[in-house]
Amino acid sequence: MKVKLYVEGGGDQGFLRTLCRKGFRELLAKTSLRDRMPSITACGSRKSAFDDFCIAVKNATEGEFPMLLVDSEARVQSGTTAWQHLADRDHWQKPNGVEDDQAQLMVQCMETWIVADRGAVQAFFGQGFRQNALPPVVDLENRARADIHRSLAAATKGCGSDRPYAKGARSFALLGKLDPNKLEEHLVWFKRFIQTLIERCGPL
Repeated sequence: MKVKLYVEGGGDQGFLRTLCRKGFRELLAKTSLRDRMPSITACGSRKSAFDDFCIAVKNATEGEFPMLLVDSEARVQSGTTAWQHLADRDHWQKPNGVEDDQAQLMVQCMETWIVADRGAVQAFFGQGFRQNALPPVVDLENRARADIHRSLAAATKGCGSDRPYAKGARSFALLGKLDPNKLEEHLVWFKRFIQTLIERCGPL
């Protein structure tokens, strides 16, 4: 099975999309997917990712499996599927013939993944980083996106004028430094994402 992953991230700039794709690839390469990686397309906005995914579904040939990966932007209610969440929040309807696991969520945002790996964040920012400004790793996926962003800003405020956390090149560089085992330990939706990729990408 050839998995094609359509990811939110990278904005409208080509070099940022390249860095976004690189960050996700480096993260996934640390799992058992290393020798059977999906193709990754950085699509910019959430809506662009969904639109690109829908086009890929329509044009998929035999053996291709498009997948969507976007921020949930909000808490996902217990027992709710990814497609149900996207229908309720964004009014996106699951395309005909698409399976439940073709929608994957970063709950509640990519920064939740970053906060889940304290060691990687500490090493990346170095001197001046205040780890105690970050929320506990327990129940991270139920913490609001805005709270996660504020905690990262507070934790990196003392790292120098050119060092605080920012979305873009720095966030994608940090993404590639994360340990997927740490993320699976603390994030249910990340674990679902990795397990789905492993299943759909097939055996070694």
